[in-house]
Amino acid sequence: MKKEDKVNVIAAIGDVLKEYAHFYLVDVTAMNSAATNAMRAKCYKQEVKMVLVKNTLLKKAFEASEIDFSPLYPCLKGTTALLLCNTANVPAKLIKDVAGKAEIPALKGAYAEESFYVGADQLETLINIKSKNELIAEVVALLQSPIKNVVSALQSGGDTIHGVLKTLGER
Repeated sequence: MKKEDKVNVIAAIGDVLKEYAHFYLVDVTAMNSAATNAMRAKCYKQEVKMVLVKNTLLKKAFEASEIDFSPLYPCLKGTTALLLCNTANVPAKLIKDVAGKAEIPALKGAYAEESFYVGADQLETLINIKSKNELIAEVVALLQSPIKNVVSALQSGGDTIHGVLKTLGER
């Protein structure tokens, strides 16, 4: 590959990294082409972009980035696929789903929610990360709960008072 081609590829990888909020580095060495294509199709269905990259070019794209990706440098060995997404836990769930099959993609590292996760043992942690929308929904539900209890108490209290007054009026 010519030097100007490498420069273009590094710039393209850098642009893709800026486009997505989260990415995973996955070792796909053990996967044959059919399994890789099947995983690519699953990624497409879940709005995850899968790109096979050369480690040296990815490292140069990391170095050119404004973010310090140095914790992920040791992960850049072997065959690397880059899983890019805008929801942090989707690729982790996808990797776990595919790992249940015969061909296992191994998690090398991830950059999710502005944090670094290195090693396959971090997969469960990544699965349990909640997205921004999930956290907002939980906060809204927690805020609505006391209001619902007050409204419910007032409604049931009104029926009780009405029943007591009606009974007293009949006597």
